[in-house]
Amino acid sequence: MSIRRLPEHLVNRIAAGEVVERPASALKELVENAIDAGASRVAVRLGGGGTELIEVTDDGCGMNPAEMALALERHATSKLPDDEIDQVTTLGFRGEALPSIASVARLSIESRVRGAEGWSRTVDNGELVAEGPAAFPPGTRVRVEQLFARVPARRKFMRSARSEYAACLDVMKRLAMARPDVAFSVEHDGRRVLGVQGEESRPDRVAGLTDRALVENSVAIDFEREGIVLGGVAGLPTFNRGVADHQYLFVNGRPVKDRLLMGAIRGAYAEMLARDRHPVVALFLDVPVDQVDVNVHPAKTEVRFRDPSLVRGLIVSGLRRALDEAGHRSVQRPSEAALGMWQSEPQAPVPQLWDERPASANEVQTYSGSAVYERRPSFIAPPQARAEPAYAPIPEATQFPLGVARGQVAKTYIVAEAEDGLVLVDQHAAHERLVLERMRRAMQGGGVASQALLLPEVVELDEPGCDRLESRAAELAAFGLELERFGPRAMLVRATPAALGQGDVHGLVTDLADELASFDEALSLKERLDHVASTMACHGSVRAGRILSVAEMNALLREMEVTPHSGQCNHGRPTWVKLAHGDIEKLFGRK
Repeated sequence: MSIRRLPEHLVNRIAAGEVVERPASALKELVENAIDAGASRVAVRLGGGGTELIEVTDDGCGMNPAEMALALERHATSKLPDDEIDQVTTLGFRGEALPSIASVARLSIESRVRGAEGWSRTVDNGELVAEGPAAFPPGTRVRVEQLFARVPARRKFMRSARSEYAACLDVMKRLAMARPDVAFSVEHDGRRVLGVQGEESRPDRVAGLTDRALVENSVAIDFEREGIVLGGVAGLPTFNRGVADHQYLFVNGRPVKDRLLMGAIRGAYAEMLARDRHPVVALFLDVPVDQVDVNVHPAKTEVRFRDPSLVRGLIVSGLRRALDEAGHRSVQRPSEAALGMWQSEPQAPVPQLWDERPASANEVQTYSGSAVYERRPSFIAPPQARAEPAYAPIPEATQFPLGVARGQVAKTYIVAEAEDGLVLVDQHAAHERLVLERMRRAMQGGGVASQALLLPEVVELDEPGCDRLESRAAELAAFGLELERFGPRAMLVRATPAALGQGDVHGLVTDLADELASFDEALSLKERLDHVASTMACHGSVRAGRILSVAEMNALLREMEVTPHSGQCNHGRPTWVKLAHGDIEKLFGRK
């Protein structure tokens, strides 16, 4: 079979398969073009989840007729003025989006440069069908209709309109989050579904697009290392979700979905969240352009870092430092579901402290022919409570964030009074976290103690795995794991961390090799040590069902106030909640 050139329309359809996977992909390309054009307002209209209509209108710089024609040619771009592809600072630069979309849909462009007349151009599945003057304000409007209508093989793989709409909305949230200085609006089937104003602060924009409660239940990130800056917002561990869809990552203003960055977030929240819970975060990395490659994926959703271990370490350190500074904070209000369990019941009869039955025949006194009830001193036993002698003056609740202990409920929960409400503390969960943090501080005091194996154990791996472990042997030794090469496809284990005991040496070394292959970071061992420390802390902490003295309760509260992460236990559950005075008044109908 002889070699031949493919026709232009087929080339464009092949390119469309790489760039335009679904309506959300086309929407992303068009909105990025609007942002790169310097728009301060971007309005989006969708129909049928984007399969029927995608319309993007901006007030950017606009295009003249010649530029509009050139924009519909493949590999034509305004975003690489000096041809330095490794120095790109815009969101897009390949020059394939518009011709690719035009080859699989009906695409109309109206645009006007300030000080000039407007122009329009329409291409229907690769064929120019109309062009001419257009009355249009400065800026650009791109309208895409019937995406993949003439490509049934692609159209049948589209999901439902609702699923495609959800993907489009997610794209818009991420792009709007990346540019808080730009106003965005989205309509779907005539209904306004998103609207944010320009010139917002980053935390306000993130909260507005995710959850307004994030403002009160998050920490700000501001961290720098070796020229790389990490900023953004990180939710407290107790402010979590059941899926990881609420994690937003940006590199140099570009929304990305990167496995390295997602793994770094998991590492930072390790031992602060249950395995099936995920934090709410929005992280913004500013990386020198010569240290990151954004030309990895046609849709530009993946990046490659020159030093991935530096970036991962930066994220883990930055998040943990910010969460450490949060101290004892947690989600401070009880959930609405919990408050909804309180119900107003019909008023029960007021219990009497005396017996008001009719007296017996010989006790009834008659006065004017009427029976008189005799009140007899038969008192009902009062509720029982525990009291302790006050050897010292009771501290004022205003002196401490978590207040002062007033009692204990069900031998499990500490009741404390704070200046702004009532604090309930799960004594076991709280003390479990305190013990774990003490153990971590002890481990940071020096190298982790190792335990020599009576007989060194041989672990067989593939050769690349052995190479990775051998290159990091010195670092692993600092964690108490002593390894040495034992032939081309095996490692000899001479000692393991004492905290891990004998354990599954083979599984530990195998997992480390896999972890190094994925992230080039020996974090699995740290996580294993944390897991062991967490288990030991659970068994060494104050158990539910133990009666505490008032002094013990207050000592627990004071240590919580100065201990990092004490707002959640080792499994990610809250250790305390607060009922504000307003909440209490609502429960009793006072407000």
